[in-house]
Amino acid sequence: MITLRRSAERGYADHGWLKTFHSFSFADYHDPAHMGVGNLRVINEDRIAPGTGFGTHGHRDMEIVSYVLEGALAHRDSMGNGAAGGAHGGVIRPGEVQRMSAGSGVRHSEFNHDAEATTHFLQIWILPRAPGIAPGYEQKRFDDASKRGRLALVASSDGRDGSVTIHADAAIRAALVDGDERIETALDPARPAYLFVARGSVHLNGQPLAQGDAARIEQETRLVLDRGRAAEVLLFDLAPLQ
Repeated sequence: MITLRRSAERGYADHGWLKTFHSFSFADYHDPAHMGVGNLRVINEDRIAPGTGFGTHGHRDMEIVSYVLEGALAHRDSMGNGAAGGAHGGVIRPGEVQRMSAGSGVRHSEFNHDAEATTHFLQIWILPRAPGIAPGYEQKRFDDASKRGRLALVASSDGRDGSVTIHADAAIRAALVDGDERIETALDPARPAYLFVARGSVHLNGQPLAQGDAARIEQETRLVLDRGRAAEVLLFDLAPLQ
């Protein structure tokens, strides 16, 4: 079964410096019919105005993945990332995937330091396998060639195939689909999946999806992506909640 969720159906908030769409209930947006899928809890499509950003704030017990589409996102946290001499510079650009495990507690900030350009990115939250793990950070680049006409693994529970490691029973794949490119893959019908169109348009099993649209996929054995027009999509393989 495939249940479509159109872009215009999402929650939306305009804070001036931040324009954000919520695929699932978040902050002041609450819809009991859209609380998440499996262990996926948040997909926020955020646009941060030039010279602004999220001040320092805290998280616990969540795997947080950031996927930048345009611009740059400067990250700084209580683990030392983004600080002078830190393990990571903390700036995320298009093609890069950042994973932050909030675990037992972490504080961080996210800023767009560009004076002219907007930063457009996806913020994704996935429930971890267990609470209270040590906070952690990882950042990797996946170039367009690795995603062209194929579902490239960008996040997984074991870091296989060069993906970032999330401490959750889940995987995230990214693909670029355009023109005659066609992607076909098997699905485990016992596990829910979720497809999000980050930009462009594409057909999923014959159904058209545009930018910001998504599809909840349940008890399906096959996924086909084709007829893409400059499409960039994320496919989530998720754990069913008991």
